[in-house]
Amino acid sequence: MRATAWPAITSFMWTYHPDLLAQPVPRYTSYPTAAQFTGDVGAPDMAARLDTVDAQAPLSLYVHIPYCHDICWYCGCNTGAANRAQRLSAYVEALEREIALVARRLGGRGKVRRIAFGGGSPNSLPLVDFVRLLQQLLLCFEAHDTEISVELDPRRLDGQWIAAMAAMGVDRVNLGVQTFTPHVQTRIGRVQPVEMVERAVEGFARAGIATGFDLMYGLPGQGREDLDATLDIAIRMAPARIALFGYAHMPRLLPRQRRIDATDLPDLPTRFAMAADGHRRLTAAGYRAIGFDHFALPGDSLARAAATGQLRRNFQGFTDDPADMLIGLGASAISQFPDLIVQNEKQAGAYRALLAEGKLPAARGVVRSGEDRRRGRIIESLLCTGEAHVGSATAMPDLSRFEALGLVHVSTDRIVLTAQALPYARAIAARFDSYLLPQEKRFSHAI
Repeated sequence: MRATAWPAITSFMWTYHPDLLAQPVPRYTSYPTAAQFTGDVGAPDMAARLDTVDAQAPLSLYVHIPYCHDICWYCGCNTGAANRAQRLSAYVEALEREIALVARRLGGRGKVRRIAFGGGSPNSLPLVDFVRLLQQLLLCFEAHDTEISVELDPRRLDGQWIAAMAAMGVDRVNLGVQTFTPHVQTRIGRVQPVEMVERAVEGFARAGIATGFDLMYGLPGQGREDLDATLDIAIRMAPARIALFGYAHMPRLLPRQRRIDATDLPDLPTRFAMAADGHRRLTAAGYRAIGFDHFALPGDSLARAAATGQLRRNFQGFTDDPADMLIGLGASAISQFPDLIVQNEKQAGAYRALLAEGKLPAARGVVRSGEDRRRGRIIESLLCTGEAHVGSATAMPDLSRFEALGLVHVSTDRIVLTAQALPYARAIAARFDSYLLPQEKRFSHAI
């Protein structure tokens, strides 16, 4: 893929087209999406792919910790309460079994270049258990010169955690901030003073660890001025990366969200304005826009990947990770191979039971056909670079509405998105999704 004008965009006004945002669409962290996973794909398929990994193939590992000390009401992640020490220790033991099982299957083949801990909150574990897991990963896999990243809850951080991560060679952390506005924090069950996050950022800076923030718009009780105030504080702290997500309210699928008053949520025009405000503020502050919801300082590797056309997209969002094989470890973790996507058993109890029997916990997934892979490349290219070569093997969908509005330029086998198309990128990419149904309700709106 070659670079496009997208990374250089600094400021422009977006035009609101509500009809183009009416249908919920996937975030396309994979294609096919998890909506197409079935129980017909599982452990035997995972084992077969592990058996054929090349000796020098680059691998990435994702380790899922599905626990938090405090469950935030907005959260859509697979996570439960870290309220019993026995629950956490049993999960760590199961993870150790899975690490050993996968490593034995690989037999030293493959070179691990990235290790990412996510959740939930990895720092919901006792520090000694986190260190123990990371040490086992480094011992079991061929993992020299590995880049290590960790998602963290700022409310559960102290100097010991920061010192330990520095000693273990962690390169990057991502802090779940969401908002700095107190009245919005109380509406989502996540109260964390600005000073708490500031201390964490300063501590990681002294330790030489890069920091990223997750921020959200469209939260209950949140106005444009609230988002603006949060962006003021975030820009002052200058994290290397910022992800600015739109809150997806789906209480039917996520019961914890029923604690949020839906009448208190901003309407779609306000959400659109918030997304535009965020883009404008962050790019004006020197951040490079990465796709439709990530931002990075120019010297960050994510910004460099976007500028050189090497940006990718996987289950962690936009990434500079070039590996085609991602191995997910932990309950609900997803592994991805060129022709296979497979997810571990979601429930921690069932996950532990499978590993106690010495079985791989992969439980559901999808085998990617040649057409799936072609469409997946088109969707990824559109979202990462703003253009895609469609080719003769895949039919060009009807994009006339987008063309008429000046959002895309279409030739016989190529599609290029204009700067105005950025908030509609997911909706445009969805036209290449052969599985998406018009009545689909399990996905979020593009803004």
